Amino acid sequence: MEHVDRCVVLVDAGYLLGAAASLLAGEPARSRITVDHSALIQGLRERAEADTDQPLLRIYWFDGAPDRVPQPEHRRLRVMPRVTVRLGALTRSDGRWAQKGVDAAMHAELTELARNRACSDIVLVTGDGDLLPGLMSAKEHGVAVHLWAVQAADGDYNQSEDLVAEADERRVLDRAWITRAVRAKDLTGQCAPPPAPRPEIAAILAAPLPEAALAAAERSSGTGSGPLPDGAAPAPAPAAASAITAARPASAPGDGGPAHPAAAPSGPSRGVPTPKDLAGLRAAAHQNTHHTAGPANATLRWSSDRGWIDRPGGPVGEPPETASLPTLAQLTSAEQRWADREEDITTVGGDPFEVGQVFARRWMERLPEQAHVDRLSAMYPRIPHRIDGELLRYAARFGLLTHKDDQIDEHDRYAIRAGFWREIDVRAAAGSPAAGE
Repeated sequence: MEHVDRCVVLVDAGYLLGAAASLLAGEPARSRITVDHSALIQGLRERAEADTDQPLLRIYWFDGAPDRVPQPEHRRLRVMPRVTVRLGALTRSDGRWAQKGVDAAMHAELTELARNRACSDIVLVTGDGDLLPGLMSAKEHGVAVHLWAVQAADGDYNQSEDLVAEADERRVLDRAWITRAVRAKDLTGQCAPPPAPRPEIAAILAAPLPEAALAAAERSSGTGSGPLPDGAAPAPAPAAASAITAARPASAPGDGGPAHPAAAPSGPSRGVPTPKDLAGLRAAAHQNTHHTAGPANATLRWSSDRGWIDRPGGPVGEPPETASLPTLAQLTSAEQRWADREEDITTVGGDPFEVGQVFARRWMERLPEQAHVDRLSAMYPRIPHRIDGELLRYAARFGLLTHKDDQIDEHDRYAIRAGFWREIDVRAAAGSPAAGE
């Protein structure tokens, strides 16, 4: 049986994108680059067909993912024409991420394609010498093997010399080719301008859970006894409690944890806090937790999975001004829901700040009246519980809010809410009477 005259491309994404990051950003961390996957796939196809003089059968994209769960980029790739995604595991050991099973999957696909004579030419984009047996097996089955490298940052090889020696053809994807689809991130700032510090944020961060606040109030009045629950912080000092009462409360994670601010000042300059800002706020919060319990009549408001809670002695339930705000699900038709999923797969990149913006944009575009936007904007930095929970569930689709090193990634939560508020600011300003004058 003769080989079918067509080519197949096998891409080790870890090698391709890691080497591109080294070339463009000076280190192999993929977080240092942004990738236009549509342009990259098109470039691979055109280059493969030109180099092999054969039409493309398929591009196989091999990558690692935590628990083999497709990430946003994988979801976009696997719906592209002529692209098949194969995922190995991504595990963390000694502080470093490592792929498991990717080499084995590439080896199996390489030998199977050659054995079944599914193609005449195979393009390998990899540098791993573990694929040498598969490469040699493909050659023995009469397949021409083309080995592509990414230009090395130091001008040296970034591939196994044995692979280079055994390949039938070798090409180098140079900087000019790579930059058509990949660029280095500008990390001089965050994805949004850093906010000015807000004096009441430290007090909000220092505040305990509602149950802990109630227990502290009972102890201070002599009605309760016993230690605080595990992980609970003491009630804030009177100064902290008054700061919380005066401040507009922040929205809390959907898991019922302590409230966190949206990490930005009111107005169009709201954005994502810098690590330095967060460290300073946490240090101030830590100092506040070592004061004595506040007065029993101090009121703390939270957005938790039990709804809005006023402690102590306040009514339990959601205020009327937030209960009247419709959720995105209530505003979305079946047709819009299908279109939203298509947009999520094909165009939404999965950056936390972008995810918050997309959610807010959809919500505002479907609102029946501008008054809802104005009402929500006045609540900054608090997001009503029902909308906040829906926002975080939406973010979870993109692999955000997952456990990283056994801890919830709080920076993602800050960025998601900051993106939400930035979009609210833009739309609220555009829809205000002053904007039209």
